[in-house]
Amino acid sequence: MDSQNTQATPGLTPGMARIRVKNLMLRTYIGINEDEVRNKQDVLINLTIVYPAADAVSGNQIEQALNYRTVTKAIISHVEDNRFALLERLTQELLELVMGFPQVRYAEVEVDKPHALRFAESVSITLSSSRNG
Repeated sequence: MDSQNTQATPGLTPGMARIRVKNLMLRTYIGINEDEVRNKQDVLINLTIVYPAADAVSGNQIEQALNYRTVTKAIISHVEDNRFALLERLTQELLELVMGFPQVRYAEVEVDKPHALRFAESVSITLSSSRNG
């Protein structure tokens, strides 16, 4: 990965596509308090992925595209089958998983933990990464 930070999503250039997976609600063990360690909690995941899609556009074949279903299934499996002390760690692991797909040029992962604070709807962490093609 060339860079990791919370930079703004890059603009699209010709031939590039942006995939957004919105509000993927999963349950996992997340947190450090005793009840958080014992009980699964909801997490809400949003992804932005940029990849070169010219071949997929012209060929209209799934083999030429980044299959967002495959990416999402990998995320679901990772979140549901593991335990995390910190939102930062969960977010970083998901970012690394997405960047593991060689077509991905940029990814941004946001993970929300609903009701983490008494008077807030949720708390979220966002991390991003990019690489040159």
